Amino acid sequence: MENIFLNLKNGSAAPLPELPAPGFEDFKNLLKRSVLQENMRVASFFAMPEEDDFRLTAVLADDKTSLLKLVSTIVGKSYSALTPEIPALHWFEREIYEQYGIVPENHPWLKPIRFHNSFDSDIADRPVPGVTDYLQMTGDAAHEVAVGPVHAGVIEPGHFRFQCMGEKVYFLEIELGYQHRGIEKMLLDAPDKKTLHLIETAAGDSSCASATAYAQIIEALTETIPSAGASGIRQVAMELERIANHTGDLGALAGDVAFLPTASYCGRIRGEYLNMSATLCGNRFGRNMIVPGGIAVSVDKARAEKILAHLKSSCKDLDNALSLMFNTPSVLDRFENTGSVTLEQCRQTGLVGVAARACGSDMDVRKNFPYSDYDQKFFADGICGTGGDVFARADVRRREIAVSHGIIIRELEKIVNTVEKSPDITPSTLPPDMIAVSMVEAWRGEMCHTAVTGKNGKFRRYKIVDPSFHNWFGLALALRGEEISNFPICNKSFNLSYCGHDL
Repeated sequence: MENIFLNLKNGSAAPLPELPAPGFEDFKNLLKRSVLQENMRVASFFAMPEEDDFRLTAVLADDKTSLLKLVSTIVGKSYSALTPEIPALHWFEREIYEQYGIVPENHPWLKPIRFHNSFDSDIADRPVPGVTDYLQMTGDAAHEVAVGPVHAGVIEPGHFRFQCMGEKVYFLEIELGYQHRGIEKMLLDAPDKKTLHLIETAAGDSSCASATAYAQIIEALTETIPSAGASGIRQVAMELERIANHTGDLGALAGDVAFLPTASYCGRIRGEYLNMSATLCGNRFGRNMIVPGGIAVSVDKARAEKILAHLKSSCKDLDNALSLMFNTPSVLDRFENTGSVTLEQCRQTGLVGVAARACGSDMDVRKNFPYSDYDQKFFADGICGTGGDVFARADVRRREIAVSHGIIIRELEKIVNTVEKSPDITPSTLPPDMIAVSMVEAWRGEMCHTAVTGKNGKFRRYKIVDPSFHNWFGLALALRGEEISNFPICNKSFNLSYCGHDL
C-alpha cells in the first residue's frame, strides 16, 4: 500500500477525521516499511477508546523531511503484536496492555511496565498475570542480585534485577512504576487551572521542556504564534535547564569513580545555573514561566545582563572542572569501553537524546524538527559520539553544554528592550475533534506530547512520551556482559527519570 499518513509539522494540529485509519494488516505493513526500511522513528504509540473498540495511533518522526507522520487503526480487545518485527514498539505495547487490557498476541515479554489502575474501569481491578515474574538463569553458578526499589541514596525508587554468572551480568530486568501518579489520566477533560502544573511536575527536572511542549499543543490548537522575544526566552530557560542537569550528571559520574575534585565543583556549579533560572523567572526549576502564548514574566535588559555576567563566570569554572576529569587517565579508564550500546541496538530499540547521540545517531529535535526559532548554526556539526559507552555519553553532555552556552548568550545579548510577559491564552474549551503533536529536545532527549480533543472541546487523550520511556531498555542493554560493579556509572551515564516514565 502507499504511505498513507497525516503529515504534520512539529507543533501543529489537524482535524481528527483526517487521521488515516487503514485496516490492521495495512497499518502493520506501513509501520514495518516506514520504521525498518525508511528509518523513521517511533515518537509515540498509544490507544484510546473508539466507540466499542480502540484506536491505536502511531506518531512517526521522519528526520529526512522534518515531518511527523501519523496513522491509526481500529482494533478490538486483541491484535497481533507488532514488537516481534518492530522492537521499538516493545515498551509501548506493554503500556497499552496495562492501560486498556488490549492484548498484543505473541508479544515476547508481555507484562505491565508499571503498577497502576488502567484507564478502563472495567479492567482496573483485574488480576494482572506476570507482574512479579522475572526472567531467570539456571545453573549452579547462576545467581540473582536484586537492587531497590528503595535505594541507599536519596533517589527515586526503581527495582533492578540482575541475572549473573559470577560478577558478569547476563541480563538486567528493570521494573518501574513506583512513582506512578496517574498524570495522563488526570489530563482527561482538561485543560483547566491545574493542567500546566501537572505538566510541569510530570518530571520535575524537565519542567521547562514539558511546559514548552504543552504550550505548543495549545498554540497549535488555537493558531497562536508567540512573539520572537518570548521564543528566545523559552530557549534560555530550556538551555539553562539542560546545563544544570548535565552539570549535575557529570559531577555524579565523577563521584561514582571517586574523582572528588570534579564531583565537588559540579555540585556547586549546578546550583549556580539553577540560580540563573531563579533570576530569570523567580523559580530555580523554571516553573510558572512558560505559558501557552508566550512567557509569564517580563525580562528586561538589566536582568539579561545580570544573567550573562553570571553565566560567563560559571562557564569558566565549569570548563575547568570538566577538563580535570576528562584529562585524568584513571577516570577515562573507567569510562571508556564500559556500558557500550551499538548504533544498531540504538536504532532497533528507539533510543533518543544523549543516549542515541553517544551511539552515533545524529538526532536532535532542535535541528531535525525545529521549534522556538532555534538558530540552526549551533547544530551544523552535530553532537555525536561513536562508542556508545559511558565516556561517549559523558562527552556528548560536555559538548552539549558548550552549545547551550552559545544559545543562551545569543538570545540574552539580543535583548535591548523589555521582552513583555504574555497572558496565558488557554481557553476553557478547545476546537473539537482535533489532534495536535508537539516535540521538544528535553535535556535527556526527545519529548513528544500528543493531544486529541473530543466533541466537547476537552482532551479525550493526552499522551506524553518522556525520553526516559525510550531509553530505559537501553540501560538494560548497556549492562549485558558488564561487571556488576559497573552498574552505578552505567546507570548515571543514562540518568533516566523514574517519574517521567511513571506517568
